[in-house]
Amino acid sequence: MSYRTRGQSTDKGEAGQGEDEAAVDGDRENGNSRAKCAMEMTSHNINNDSKVDGMNCDGLINRNGGDTTEISVPLSHTGKRVTPIEGDNLYRLRDRKFLLEDKKRLCACALGTALLGILLMILHAELCPFAYEPGSSYAFIINCSISMSTGCLLVLILAFHYKDIRLFIIDHNQVDWRIAMTTHRVFGISLELLVCAIHPVGTYWELAVPLTQDGDELEANSSSTSSASLCVSSRHGEALLNTELLLSALMFLRLYLVHRAILLHSKVLLSASYRSIGSLNNINFTFRFVLKVLMNKYPGRTLLVFILLFWLIASWMLTLCERQTQAGTGRIDTALWLIAITFLTVGYGDVAPNTSCGKVVCLFTGVMGVACTAMLVAVMTKKLALNKGEKHVHFFMMDIQISKRIRHAAANVLRECWLLHRTNLAKGGTGEHRRHQRCLLEAIRAFRHLRLKQRKLRDYASEMVDLPKMQMIMCDLSANWNNSYRELEQRIISMEQKLDELTRCFQQTSELLAQVLRHQQNR
Repeated sequence: MSYRTRGQSTDKGEAGQGEDEAAVDGDRENGNSRAKCAMEMTSHNINNDSKVDGMNCDGLINRNGGDTTEISVPLSHTGKRVTPIEGDNLYRLRDRKFLLEDKKRLCACALGTALLGILLMILHAELCPFAYEPGSSYAFIINCSISMSTGCLLVLILAFHYKDIRLFIIDHNQVDWRIAMTTHRVFGISLELLVCAIHPVGTYWELAVPLTQDGDELEANSSSTSSASLCVSSRHGEALLNTELLLSALMFLRLYLVHRAILLHSKVLLSASYRSIGSLNNINFTFRFVLKVLMNKYPGRTLLVFILLFWLIASWMLTLCERQTQAGTGRIDTALWLIAITFLTVGYGDVAPNTSCGKVVCLFTGVMGVACTAMLVAVMTKKLALNKGEKHVHFFMMDIQISKRIRHAAANVLRECWLLHRTNLAKGGTGEHRRHQRCLLEAIRAFRHLRLKQRKLRDYASEMVDLPKMQMIMCDLSANWNNSYRELEQRIISMEQKLDELTRCFQQTSELLAQVLRHQQNR
């Protein structure tokens, strides 16, 4: 066994210290390189356990002996549970937010396109018999514009449902898109496309069929066209006129997009607090829920807007139906009057629809009038009803007034008893005795009636107990009891500690006394 000298050990110590410092510097550089690699890997991939190629960190590979194998670097601490919002879930939330915004924009564009098509149809129906003839270039341009708006609307509807299916895939953890295509969804999309594809096409018939009539026939056709309700000449027959009328009226079915726009742009759906509380209470945020919220917050405005829009649309549809009969209901002022009295279920009988289409419109108007009247009565009843505070004040004042009347009635009973007793003592006439008895019975009846009225009032007031308020009171009482119990428990613990201290003091005192006694005995 060899021993080194002191000088050699000193040199070796200095050399070892230098090697330690170099190792520390190397470890620092290694740590810095590892930190840089971790930052690069975090910026490129936010998965739970990301794998990074060793070629991305040359310094780290060189210090590890040039090994080019993959290095697994966990982004979270060992033993720490990864939260669900990391990684793919974060991208899912971002994609879901973008898809919701795209759905809102597509729905707004679809509603605007549908309204544009309806306005063009109304303009075409109003101007064609008077401003230009059927089959003219103006009619063809407007009808082409209606067809183009219909095509754009169909594309927007398909794009909206494409975003909806992608949102379904994201919500259900990247399932196959064919799972989302249920029978109900396919039927709904097909029905929407069918409704949005409806538009008048009579102008194309006018251009397809050449004008082969002579001058007399053209003049007769022009005179008959002036009485027609649409931009279609009568040479095609009444069937085409009825078809064109039906297609024009069915274009108003595109207004179903209004409820979708209200739902997607409502504050109820956009508010995170609404969604979180609703999810806890298993509430589906549908148009029915949004409509209930609107009817509770703005009942008068909602009903007024709906009634005005329905009045104008039904009046124009009635004008469109009745215009070809040259009747008085073909004018807009008469149609407005007829729709108003039908909506209010008055029916004076001065005007009546003549066509089957007009009768259907008036029938539907009467049904909607009954429904809106019922809602208006419910809204007015709710507005005129007293709230809880007003009811409490009203019942309190009524109770005070009835208590005063009961005291007066009791005083009247006592007075009549005294008068009857005095009459008996004075031995007056029988007529006076019967009169006092009658007054006494009337005073007793009034007293009983007031007592019964007070009991009913108090019973009704007791039914108005505010259950949430009672629950809060019970919670406060329970909290006070718990606090009192904890205070009592602390006091008992402190008393036990003091008793233990007293016990130790008594033991020490007894030991001291015993020592003193032994010391005295030893003396």
